[in-house]
Amino acid sequence: MNRMKLEILSRSENEVFVRNVVAAFALPLGPTLSELSDVKTAVSEAVTNCIVHGYGGGEGLITVVCEAEGDTLKVTVSDSGRGIEDVEQALAPFFTTQPGEERSGMGFTIMQTFMTTFSVSSAPGKGTTVTMSKQFGARADTDAR
Repeated sequence: MNRMKLEILSRSENEVFVRNVVAAFALPLGPTLSELSDVKTAVSEAVTNCIVHGYGGGEGLITVVCEAEGDTLKVTVSDSGRGIEDVEQALAPFFTTQPGEERSGMGFTIMQTFMTTFSVSSAPGKGTTVTMSKQFGARADTDAR
């Protein structure tokens, strides 16, 4: 197993950096371009959630841990920000806490759709952790996207 840990400040310019670092880390697993795009999109959504919702645009740390084993990449993105009161409600498509901000409420839905596994744990005032994995070659039907 290979492992990487990255800590960044919750700044929007760091989202692209994290997305590209995670993609580079995944390359030895042999993902297709479509699979790599899925991972990059899911990671972008997770980091953006930390910035926008976890820290409300303020500054805090975001931790990204990647593990690569066999044909599977596991990514954990966490913050120690506001947390989520009702995770089940937050997972509902189109749910957003910031409707006036042109937020679609599809972040978690995108992560669930693009990754093989997905889970969220959170506690108000203590932060949120998103854990997701992508098994490369497992869903050939998604490669046609």
